Amino acid sequence: MASPPNVSVIGAGPGGLTAAMLLAASGADVTIWEAEDRPGGRSRRISFDGHHFDCGATFFMMPWVLDEITRACGLRLSDVVPMHRLDPMYRLVFRGNLDELQLDTTQDLDLMAARLNQVHPGDGEAFLAFMRENRAKLKAMTPILRQAIRSPLDLVSGSTLNAARYIKPWESVYGNLSRRFTDERSRLAMCFQSKYLGMSPFECPSLFTILPFIEYEYGVWHPEGGINALLQGLCDACEQMGVTVRTGAPVDSITYRGRKATGVVVDGREHPCDHVVINADATWAMQNLIPDSLRPSGWTDRKIERKRYSCSTWMSYMAIDGELDLPHHTICFSADYRRNLEDITTNLTASDDPSMYFCNPCPLDPGMAPPGKSSLYCLVPTPNQRGRVDWKAETPRMRTAVVEQLERLGVEDARERILGERIITPADWEASRIHLGATFNIAHNLGQMLHRRPQNRLQGLDGTWMVGGGTHPGSGLPVIFLASQTTARMLCQESGLTCVLDEDRLPPLRSSAEVAVGDRARAYAR
Repeated sequence: MASPPNVSVIGAGPGGLTAAMLLAASGADVTIWEAEDRPGGRSRRISFDGHHFDCGATFFMMPWVLDEITRACGLRLSDVVPMHRLDPMYRLVFRGNLDELQLDTTQDLDLMAARLNQVHPGDGEAFLAFMRENRAKLKAMTPILRQAIRSPLDLVSGSTLNAARYIKPWESVYGNLSRRFTDERSRLAMCFQSKYLGMSPFECPSLFTILPFIEYEYGVWHPEGGINALLQGLCDACEQMGVTVRTGAPVDSITYRGRKATGVVVDGREHPCDHVVINADATWAMQNLIPDSLRPSGWTDRKIERKRYSCSTWMSYMAIDGELDLPHHTICFSADYRRNLEDITTNLTASDDPSMYFCNPCPLDPGMAPPGKSSLYCLVPTPNQRGRVDWKAETPRMRTAVVEQLERLGVEDARERILGERIITPADWEASRIHLGATFNIAHNLGQMLHRRPQNRLQGLDGTWMVGGGTHPGSGLPVIFLASQTTARMLCQESGLTCVLDEDRLPPLRSSAEVAVGDRARAYAR
């Protein structure tokens, strides 16, 4: 028998870990190379003084997508990490030009409709109509999310053709919602989710109204111990399946013979392989790991610099004395939300009055902080590094704005209660191998989606594959997991392997006692 293909995966983020699981379960010999000292990528853990934080994403949607992967590999998702559905999903806080309002969102559709009718009569009925239409839209879009789109021909054949009616290049998410909802606050409640892609709802294509639909249809979930505990559990599962995981091992380049990938270079030493799966930031990886002369024509250095990119984020991870009377998720809109978005996407400046997002996980998940204390996460959307903002100079002002917002939310003596803090600025994101510090990758405008996005199999090269938010179909954990399924299937087919996802019968589920993944994930959470 031929020896199994040797696969190097660059990056232990969500896409890299799940692609590695599927490839190993399908018979490949897999090694993951991770630059940081722990798995997770942008979703790694930040810890200090007994406080634990998700570095990036703080909630999970569409858990069945990941369950497809774990079940194919013989695991229950609940064995990797327990999940808790949140209700309310999040609290929305409006003020200033939007009038004072707190709106707790719920997956109970009738109750949510009643709450929106209280905002403005008729907006509740518009919400229920929105749900009905987007139920059909997601069904039509699912084939596109689940397969490689290599050219326009893939969009006009087979199961993808039904999605064409929903691709309206002239309509934004906000434009779609403004036809439905009368009150501006109702519109913003249903379109701020464009920020999950790092885009303004005034620019984001209207097909992404499926994002709020998915929240209300399927719920928002908290993995016990945070998203990072989920990814640590996936990393443990990889190792149980024979994957070699090397942390603190940044890849310097990919070696090629002609147009065929032959290995990765780590700390000056080449490690031969048959295939390379790139889970690093897509455009950073192309510019730094693949010679310009070998890349597809649309991804030369010059063209990469002309692409449009998502926003960035300013992050604060705060150790707080005492418990906090805040929901799990709180989203605070700028008093002038339009101007705030213009500052981020057009003016490329730090807003005087930024929007903010807070995550307070400890009431549900007390292991995230020592007894009697809290771990509070704050995210502020900002311009990416094209804005040339001096974030070292801006950080004291941003920190003051965060404290003032907490006090408006009812957190008394907020400044004095901060016991310790870690801050990540757009400059820090850029320094950690993210092009322009654009934390949500290249923008999801129609000119940079589908076949115009980096492909699962990089065009014109042999043995070079991609996963992650920069790859088709795009950002967000569920979509990244779908992309890893597509990449794993294609790589297996090219290598003569039967992908475990496509076996006639899923392998029998192993108990957590046999693989001990669940216990390790929960220990990590503690």
